[in-house]
Order: sequence, then structure tokens, then C-alpha cells
Amino acid sequence: MVCGYRVELDLNNVQQTLCRKHAGASRWAYNYGLRRKQEAYRAGQKTPTAIDLHREINALKPSLPWMYEVSKCAFQEGLRDLDQAFKHFFRKCRLKKEGKWKGKCGYPRFKSKKRGLGGARFTGTIRVSPDAIQLPRLGLLRLKEHNYVPMNAKIGSATIYEHSGRWYVSICVHEEQLEPTPATGEVIGVDLGIKTLAVVSDGRTFDNPKALRKKITRLKRTCRRHSRKKKGSTNRKKAALRLAKMHARIAYVRQDALHKATSALVARTKPDDERPAAIVLEDLNISGMLKNRKLSRAIADVGMYEFKQQIEYKAAYAGVRVVIVSRWEPSSKICSCCGTVRETLGLNERVFVCEDCGYVTDRDYNAAKNLARLT
Repeated sequence: MVCGYRVELDLNNVQQTLCRKHAGASRWAYNYGLRRKQEAYRAGQKTPTAIDLHREINALKPSLPWMYEVSKCAFQEGLRDLDQAFKHFFRKCRLKKEGKWKGKCGYPRFKSKKRGLGGARFTGTIRVSPDAIQLPRLGLLRLKEHNYVPMNAKIGSATIYEHSGRWYVSICVHEEQLEPTPATGEVIGVDLGIKTLAVVSDGRTFDNPKALRKKITRLKRTCRRHSRKKKGSTNRKKAALRLAKMHARIAYVRQDALHKATSALVARTKPDDERPAAIVLEDLNISGMLKNRKLSRAIADVGMYEFKQQIEYKAAYAGVRVVIVSRWEPSSKICSCCGTVRETLGLNERVFVCEDCGYVTDRDYNAAKNLARLT
């Protein structure tokens, strides 16, 4: 099984400069390859592959001395990324002709440092210790999180990249995973919402941090200050970094809440009888929900699709089944006590009241109990 581990790096100034050089070399190779492919296409020639382009770059090294300061992996992997970008582009074009793809096809674009420094991928000899990682040409880099990456597993590649002023390394590890024992606990239903992140049929609730809503005023001010700075000035670069850090902070708060909620639901470290046998989720039309002008920002702030993705891959490790119920199932309109179906139920009705049996409960909790029965 291929697993990914992401850790923040603790770099000094010299190491940061070297990482920037490798990111710049990978970006330069990508742009060089894209320009050469376009020239060959216009001239009616055979499109060069990543191997052909790397031979051309090696021939340019004597005239470009800065190439000797970085690892060859930066050029190789940048050109391979370009080949993958074209492969995805042609695949999307084919699907669009068949009517299975909507939107733009995404033709590869030239990379710019203004849109981010990017990163570089390394292969070959990569060694991991409890508190550091050794990469080609970069040497030993300290990790901010210790004893997280497995040391005895086979490492396929390591990618360094910059995000909002911080440097991270993403490590691709090939691990041998035993087949998980199927869980034997009770089936639970999970209803996602805006006011509360998730309501479980067993009574548990997970609060929605509302990361964007709490920071929206400061985010607007920071964005406004950035837009008023003179283009190309140092102050604009500083304002852009402050804006990127604020966006990253909002994303980290949301991501932390999602990981804690999904891990608590799957309960991978608990015994078989304490882990749920199945987790029932609703197949929500998130793209359609985002078209609601009054609720789109609040819905996007929850991260419902990411919640579903995390549940699926964590459940696979823990031996828990994931059941996706049709979005047309009236889980919110059915009384979980007597089974009566209400004809209408407005979004403003947060309390479910059954007119037949008199059952009164929270709307989301009622939907979660109904989902648990649809296995």
C-alpha cells in the first residue's frame, strides 16, 4: 500500500535558499519543456518526451552554471510532471467529446513565481530518522514533528514545497498493510450540517469550527490592504504573505476539525466490537447546494466532500464499511419513531415534530437515526 506523510520542515536560511533554488529549477524545467512541446507542435514535428527534453537540458548545463547547484531530480521530475499534465489534458478532451466531462479541459500553463514558489520532487537515496530527513543535494533537514514517518519502510519519493511562508516535505512510502479485521460494532448514521458539523445516530455531535466565518472580517481587511499596495513593491509582497498566512490558518482550523471528527467516528485503534460495523452517509449534491446564494459560503466553510473522503480512506484501514445513501432518500422527513413521512419540512425547522405519534427531537439527530437503518 502506498501512503503519504506530510511534515513541516525546520530550515535555516541556507537551507531555505537551497530549497528555493530547487523549486525554481523544477519550475524552469517545466516551462522549458512546455515551450519546446509547443514549438514542436507548431512545426509539425514529433513532440519530445521528458527523456528527450532532459537530454537537451543536460546539453545546456555548460552555458548555465547555476544548474550544477541543484539536484538532477528537480529537472527530471519537473519534466515528468509536464508529461502527466498533457496526459490528463488529452484524457479530459476525450471525455468531453463523449459528453462525460464539464468545464474547461485544463491545458498546461506556464508556471510563475507570482502564483507560488512551488516545489521539487526527489527520488533515489532518501533516508529518514526520527527527527530529520536526508535528501539529495539538500542534505539533512530537520523535521518539526518527530517519530511520525516510518523509518523501515521503502520510500518512493519525497517532495518539498512552500506554502504561506512554510516549507513542507511530503513523503511517498510503500508499506505492507495487513488485511483489517471487520468491525462488529453497531451501525451508525452520520448527518452533516452547517450549524453542527456532524450529528451521529448514537447521540454524539461534532461542532463546526466555522473557520471562515470567524475570520471573514480580518480576511477582508487584509485582502483590501493587499490590493491597495503598489504592484511590484516590497510592501505588496509582505501583504501577500500576510494574506496567504491567514488563508492557510483558516484551512488548517477546518482541516483539524475534520480529521478529529472522522478519526473519532472510525475509531481505528479500538477493539472490533467498539468500532462501527458500518458508517452510513448521505450522497449530498454539494455542487448544487453551493448555488444557493444565501448558504453557499456557510456550506463551503464546512468541507463536506473532504469529510466524506476522509471517512472512506480511514474506514478502509479500520475494516469499517461505508454505505452511501441516495440523496433522494427523505431521511429528514421520516419520523425515526413511527416511520411517518412528512410532506414538507422547511430549512428553518430545526426541531422535528411528528404529528402522528408526537415524537419531538432535533432535526439532524432524527435524520442520522434514519440513515443508520438504511444499510
